[in-house]
Amino acid sequence: MSEKQIDHRRALVALSLAVVYVVWGSTYLALRYGLEGFPPFLMNGVRLLFAGVALAAIARGRGWRLPTGREWAGATFIGGILFIGGLGLVTMAEDNGVGSGLVASAVAVMPLWAALWSGMFGRWPNRLEWIGLAVGLSGVVMLSREGDFRGTALGTALMVLSPILWAFGSVLSSRVRLPKGLMASAAEMFGGGGLLIAFGWARGERIATMPGTKAWLAVAYLSVFGSLFAYTAYAYLLANTRPAVATSYAYVNPIVAVVLGVTVGNEVVGGWTFAGLPVILFGVALVGLAQRRRRPTRA
Repeated sequence: MSEKQIDHRRALVALSLAVVYVVWGSTYLALRYGLEGFPPFLMNGVRLLFAGVALAAIARGRGWRLPTGREWAGATFIGGILFIGGLGLVTMAEDNGVGSGLVASAVAVMPLWAALWSGMFGRWPNRLEWIGLAVGLSGVVMLSREGDFRGTALGTALMVLSPILWAFGSVLSSRVRLPKGLMASAAEMFGGGGLLIAFGWARGERIATMPGTKAWLAVAYLSVFGSLFAYTAYAYLLANTRPAVATSYAYVNPIVAVVLGVTVGNEVVGGWTFAGLPVILFGVALVGLAQRRRRPTRA
């Protein structure tokens, strides 16, 4: 790769990280608002189908071909793991009484699960990445002392299982036959969205009354920003960085979730927040430094 190409890729990586750091941190509150009018799996299925169709149209307009049958199967398989096992269980956890701050904190351990899954496939993090992951996790532990951390036993179990499955799907995505470019994200969202709707319908989810304006706005935000923009950025990171870097957003999301909880949700925070936030940011910085020290892969 030329120096110009390397600089261009670094800029795209930085932009993608900024998107998933900020946008996905805000989706926990948006999910809570959406659940005021929609059941969990149907809500996420609708948003993903919308985003998948929109992104597929954009990809076709930019010249990307439609997926083959094998690529559709691979994208649907990965989308099912990510969106049923990851996103769906997170939403169910909130629907079962777990606060959005706790969910964001629990999901923050996902980079460690990603590192373990990646290591099982023969790609263990280096020493500096391990240090950064450990530092970031310690900051999350501090941050988890704040907010509403009361939930049902089922919600807590779902909250723990969700990042394990999301990490597994993220690592596995590089080992499954998928479409190229933007079409990969579109196919994963479309396939995963369809599975979410089918799963929700099978478990008895129905929309009994017309959702209110707040719920519709939340679903629109989740569709455009949470799925169309942020998931596309995340797919780029998975393809162009190590799993420890791509999943480092999980350490920053609790920061955004707590800030929104204070400014929008009228939550009260204390000293643990001010102690934990800089520790989390330092851990993310170490993971980023480890990535920069590695020689870039060939295009």
